[in-house]
Amino acid sequence: MSEDKQKLDGAAWFTLSGDVNSDMVHRVFDAVADMTEDGVETAHILIQSNGGYVSDGLCLHNYLSNLPIRVVTYNGGAVASIAVILFLAGQERYASETARFMVHKSHASAPSGARPDALRIIVEGLQADDARTESILRKNVNLSDEHWAVHAYSDLHLTARDAAKVNLIDEVRDFRPPKGKRVTNI
Repeated sequence: MSEDKQKLDGAAWFTLSGDVNSDMVHRVFDAVADMTEDGVETAHILIQSNGGYVSDGLCLHNYLSNLPIRVVTYNGGAVASIAVILFLAGQERYASETARFMVHKSHASAPSGARPDALRIIVEGLQADDARTESILRKNVNLSDEHWAVHAYSDLHLTARDAAKVNLIDEVRDFRPPKGKRVTNI
């Protein structure tokens, strides 16, 4: 059997789009249950998401990072906010030439008339979320001091070429399932 044929055996292709939330977590859990039952060894996942909830993104990152399945992630358009942390679960990571990434600090709106103690709790929660996501970014991505300075106060946008330079992706490459292989939407 050729090496290319062996690489295709046990590989499956998926798309995952939408908000990072409890619904996405549930869909991924169900999809992985099917993957394990089907004997998938490598899951190629195209992600399209502008972000969502930090805890759900962290859950998906931790879950996919620790599966007995090799996860390969792709950005075909936009992966932003907490979806970048989800994207980093891939042992291999790729992005299309025209794709973009965006990372930023956590944010929330205070309820009208919130008291100082309630505001303190909101701020502490945001700081905890930032610490969790920043630790994953620092472990996986080599952002420059200039990048971190932008990230501290604003949205940090990266093109696919920029992402390759900081090791967010392995290389600029499109999601390209082999002819005849099923692509499953998660």
